[in-house]
Amino acid sequence: METSINYKSVIESLLFAWGEPLSLSKIAKILDLKASVVEEVIEEMIETFKKEGRGIQIVEVNKHYQLSTLRANYAYIEQLCATSRNKGLSNSALEVLAIIAYKQPITKLDIEQIRGVNSDGPLQNLVERELVQVMGRLEKIGRPQIYGTTDTFLKSFGFKTLMDLPEVGDFVETITSRTAKAAQVEEDVPEDAFDQKDDTIDTISEEEA
Repeated sequence: METSINYKSVIESLLFAWGEPLSLSKIAKILDLKASVVEEVIEEMIETFKKEGRGIQIVEVNKHYQLSTLRANYAYIEQLCATSRNKGLSNSALEVLAIIAYKQPITKLDIEQIRGVNSDGPLQNLVERELVQVMGRLEKIGRPQIYGTTDTFLKSFGFKTLMDLPEVGDFVETITSRTAKAAQVEEDVPEDAFDQKDDTIDTISEEEA
């Protein structure tokens, strides 16, 4: 007995998993449907999201679609991101950071294939902390973004160049240790420390750098 396919559910999953703008033609090929049919389904989804007052929306640019949060909710999201930036890195973020550090430049899809799970959250966290950045796009179908570490990553953890990175097996322990020290420095800083114009605080001490 043939089971009917919930195309709206599949499309939403595809957009969430891909993270980046996904072309109409690609979606149509995956679903084995005409592009016009897929476009109609997505238009229905867009209207449904609006009527239901969902916190996410489907954005369309030049026949490419992407899931995005509502602009009206940005202020709340920023509070969450600000809180996240002040915390240590999660295990999943450390995993993603290690993969990028040693295999850069690398796409999100390649990261997820290595980890075996969706990596949207950890990757976004690292981008917001300015530890990793988009370095460009891969010249292949879909032109996916490629990621690499930043100078902030090197400075934050006391590395002068990527050549100073520890062995792969020691990476997580090294980063965790230096993150903990940085967090302790932040906790020891008086609340009015930043009111003094000439005072600066380094995440990693000069001795560690």
